[in-house]
Amino acid sequence: MSICFILNGKNVATDSPADTTLLKVLREEMHMYGVKRGCETGECGACTVLVDGENINSCMMLVGEIEGKSITTIEGLTTDGELDPIQRAFAEKGAVQCGFCTPGMIMSVKGLLNRNPNPTRAEIKEALSGNLCRCTGYEQIFEAVESLIEGRKSNNNG
Repeated sequence: MSICFILNGKNVATDSPADTTLLKVLREEMHMYGVKRGCETGECGACTVLVDGENINSCMMLVGEIEGKSITTIEGLTTDGELDPIQRAFAEKGAVQCGFCTPGMIMSVKGLLNRNPNPTRAEIKEALSGNLCRCTGYEQIFEAVESLIEGRKSNNNG
């Protein structure tokens, strides 16, 4: 039996068994390689995607749970080849090193900003607490998010 869902704005289906992880389906069937396979235990956040706008570790969600849901991966953030503002902020602030954790970090920020368009530094830290990074020390990541928020405020006032 096919499981139908929306992936980055397009209707798709999988015939994978319902107990297959969403991570496996996204990478192996849908070729969404920006969804990283890290720990596969929900500890590192490298596989973070949005499910109906909420952050989910795709390694912890079974494909049987996604019928009719909307899944957004890092690949779904670009529009007409243009980077999402979060992606641009990460690049501008040097918030990427090896890049392995970056897609999950960006998706966690996207989920945060969906819920709270003006988070404090403490709220940013809390939102990213499930995403592990071995390279950056996180400071550039926090600065990227804060610069994005500040830029939005400036654009709204000007």
